[in-house]
Amino acid sequence: MGVDVELQTGREAVVRVPVATLWSAPDAVRPVDRPALSDTPDTAAWIAGMDREQQVGDCVLTQLLLGERVLVTELRADGWAHVVALAQPAAKLDVRGYPGWLPTAQLTAPAEPGPSATPLVVDAGHTTLHAAPDGPPALPGVVLGTLLAAAGRPVDGWRPVLVPGRADPLWAPEGDLVPLPGERPEAKEVLAVAERLRDLVYVWGGLSTYGIDCSGLVHLAWRRYGVTLPRDADDQAEATTPLALDQERPGDLYFFARPGRRIHHVGIVSTEPHGGTRRMLHACYVQRRVVEEQLPPEREDTLVGAHRI
Repeated sequence: MGVDVELQTGREAVVRVPVATLWSAPDAVRPVDRPALSDTPDTAAWIAGMDREQQVGDCVLTQLLLGERVLVTELRADGWAHVVALAQPAAKLDVRGYPGWLPTAQLTAPAEPGPSATPLVVDAGHTTLHAAPDGPPALPGVVLGTLLAAAGRPVDGWRPVLVPGRADPLWAPEGDLVPLPGERPEAKEVLAVAERLRDLVYVWGGLSTYGIDCSGLVHLAWRRYGVTLPRDADDQAEATTPLALDQERPGDLYFFARPGRRIHHVGIVSTEPHGGTRRMLHACYVQRRVVEEQLPPEREDTLVGAHRI
């Protein structure tokens, strides 16, 4: 891969692939990661090829979705870019956003500002963008929570959308897109989105409907409604409002930490507490999937609070 001549250090770029993985360092990637590194990454194949231990490798930091903005901070001749993901706050790492590395070919220069377009968000787990209404697939694997801009009126159940790095609009099934809400959602609406991801595989750093981690589940469910939350659990706790335990309601958050350690886990309150019993929906490191369950004893022992967004 060569460095994209349109990209420049110190300027913004946008993600041009459905899901781009952000890495801790170029030399941290493993042979199993090859499908995620190409110019057209195959995220489904990448996750399917990993075993349980590889799913939690700390070389993965987070993931970025199609159209997501980054600040380019370094371009290397070997085809890697260091960037800051501007839509994923990470105050303890960089006040501008989440920093990390990704293949330069997965980025493109932002388009010139044009007339204001209607913002749309993907509401399906996955959708495919087509070259024409009911035409051949052009960009498969676009995921829930991806923000797109309308490029015209629907035609026979298809909606034209603007796509980074492409001169002509692509077409999405109209039913897979919804207008981005103009009002803040109720927590129970966000919980309903997260519940659709039940049984999704756990992947450390995952932030898509191919695989996700605990804070990624929270971040993505709120992103579906246009609300930006920090990426990591401890930052999410700092950005939300603490509640007295037993005052939590469905859609609020539970946070967990071991004595003297920072917060390491987050779950979404799934039912009102009753008789000392609490339940949550979360991406579970132990079970390696998204589950809804009563807090087991080891979770109760590390529960440090409930918060509201």
